[in-house]
Amino acid sequence: MKKRSALLPPGLVFLLAVVCGGWFLQKDVGAGANIYIHARAIDEVMRHIKDDFVEEVDVDDLYQAAITSMVGGLDDPNSRFLTAGDWENERIRTQGDYSGIGVEVNNLDGFLTVMAPIPGSPAAAAGLLAGDRIVEVDGETVVGPASGRAVDLLRGEPGRGVRIGIRRPGTEGIITFDIERAVVGVRSVPFATMLEGGVGYVPLAVFSRTTTEEVRAAIDSLAAEGMASLILDLRGNRGGLLTEGVALTDLFLDRGQSIVEIRARSTPPEEYRAETAQAYPELPVAVLVTGSSASASEILAGALQDHDRALLIGSPSFGKGSVQSLFPLPGGNVLKLTTARWFTPVGRSIERDRPDPDGGAGEPPLSVQGERVQRPDLADRPRFASAGGRALRGGGGIVPDLWVLQDTLSADEERALEEVARAANGFFAALQNWAVGYVQENPGLEPGFHIGDADLADFHASLLERGAELSVETVLQARRPLVYRMGSHVALLAWQELGSFRRGAGSDAQLQRAVELLAMAENPTQLFALAGSPLAAEASGAGGSAAGDGQR
Repeated sequence: MKKRSALLPPGLVFLLAVVCGGWFLQKDVGAGANIYIHARAIDEVMRHIKDDFVEEVDVDDLYQAAITSMVGGLDDPNSRFLTAGDWENERIRTQGDYSGIGVEVNNLDGFLTVMAPIPGSPAAAAGLLAGDRIVEVDGETVVGPASGRAVDLLRGEPGRGVRIGIRRPGTEGIITFDIERAVVGVRSVPFATMLEGGVGYVPLAVFSRTTTEEVRAAIDSLAAEGMASLILDLRGNRGGLLTEGVALTDLFLDRGQSIVEIRARSTPPEEYRAETAQAYPELPVAVLVTGSSASASEILAGALQDHDRALLIGSPSFGKGSVQSLFPLPGGNVLKLTTARWFTPVGRSIERDRPDPDGGAGEPPLSVQGERVQRPDLADRPRFASAGGRALRGGGGIVPDLWVLQDTLSADEERALEEVARAANGFFAALQNWAVGYVQENPGLEPGFHIGDADLADFHASLLERGAELSVETVLQARRPLVYRMGSHVALLAWQELGSFRRGAGSDAQLQRAVELLAMAENPTQLFALAGSPLAAEASGAGGSAAGDGQR
């Protein structure tokens, strides 16, 4: 044994001594002391790598990788290490404002491409258009690998100017814009509109610090137009600020009614209750939810469902029943850590167990709108009752009162669409470029425009130009989802979110079901009576499944 140990290099012997010594120390110390031992070990490893590794390395990158790996070891998708840049993007999403020129951008084909100027922003006032490619910022070229810097360069202090060079499809040379930065508000409510039958429609994109006042202003504006009932659309809303989820829920509940309970490991439970009288007590309300409705969206939907205040329509929500806290770190970085679970007023946890990605169960079908739809099995879900005695279910996500599934693609359509997306080098970039050209070539475009076979052939040609090996037969097989995406994107570029919404409203089964019921309901009680409830029927012993007569 002595001979064998003598053959070990000195550095390795030292490392073994440190590790073994640490193990013996841990035998007799508490967990708090262990933290310091582990921290010292990490610092020692970093020092040896910095001083002795065969090649020079960036220690900052190593520390970031170590922290990222440590947080990743929690196996919690909601806990993350955020760099200063990541945190700024998160802050903008949740706080709802930043200082810049006001454009929604995406990196397409190595160019930072304007998807849309934000209405009322400096970019909109200057005349930037969807499809513009930003190639220079204050004289610095931002193309290819450098395009990632453009976002940081466009932000800055309010009142400071920035010179932008763009290339515009159909125009030769670089067009220069001198724009003064300003505080730009990121809207929670992109628009609000009146539908047939006096039904108001308010989509909610995110829960930021202005959400409640935006929603209230939208509802009041629609009420002034004669709104008799309301649709709150939470589809695609990934959540945001817990406080805004609570505040918005407060608008629809009576003073004192429970909204949500937060349960942490190291602190007593904390319950949030409505603090004011209902703002709209007799207004029938339907809430649209799907698997893309998460977090604060689910707090709102769950509380309104538990108190029988709104009818939930759609498909089960995402199932994020946890709360994250933010811990500032050196260098402007932030630790986003799951610190609690939350429960609905009747005690439901809606946290969803994430499926094993290698489980082999197969994906549910894809809807024309681009979302996976699946009717879950309620058999093993815990049972609850709403304030009015309606049957509710706990478990993964908020289960809506009416399951209305969107039109799904056939297996052949889905395979063809996947083949189209795989074959093209940047399918979304091709779609964006085609749509920009379509809008430019049709200056008198009307909302009812038709995407025909000639347009499909033109898009196919644009895919081929990008190197796609794609047959006409495959494109025709994917015709229905492609035409939907092409039309929606053209409408988005031409008339922004409201235009895109109107374009697809007629084929939106969840929206149409909500409009149908609300147009006949004079108050919330009547809305529930008109809708019926398969779950309520199940609870009363009438039998049947969640696909009952009241749904489609």
